[in-house]
Amino acid sequence: MGKFNFIETRLAGLYIVEPHIHRDARGYFMESYNRADFHNAGLTMNFVQDNESRSSCGVLRGMHFQINHPQGKLVRVTSGEVYDVAVDIRPDSPTYKQWEGVYLSAENKRQFYIPPGFAHGFLVTSDEAEFCYKCSEFYRPDDEGSLKWNDPEVNIDWPIPDGMEVILSTKDK
Repeated sequence: MGKFNFIETRLAGLYIVEPHIHRDARGYFMESYNRADFHNAGLTMNFVQDNESRSSCGVLRGMHFQINHPQGKLVRVTSGEVYDVAVDIRPDSPTYKQWEGVYLSAENKRQFYIPPGFAHGFLVTSDEAEFCYKCSEFYRPDDEGSLKWNDPEVNIDWPIPDGMEVILSTKDK
């Protein structure tokens, strides 16, 4: 069995990545990234930066992208759970303005590869979540763009239960 299962989504270039997990009485071991395996699957990005955030239940971060220096991202959760979303913002794409969402958690160990040309965001669905991601381009605050998280044209179906307060940054409002 390979180290990863690369699951293509309906949006070109967007993948759910399932690592092979070795479990025994001591716990588990897994590779979260292996350049050769990713390249063999056709994902030939070069990561230049790793980021990490911690957020509480109801925090929604996104939908972010960089305009002139778009980033590819390999995202995962190391504690808790999030609902992670990518929106195709490539104007010439047949899936322009379409979105894909996936639950990422410390338990399921799934990852999401989001190529350049997508807006990205997530909603924390557990009490807290630690979110880690690799980027194929450096973050440039002066190059940042965003979609409104509840844009009616994109119509993301966020899993917001009754009574959950969505917590947004000023720029995400």
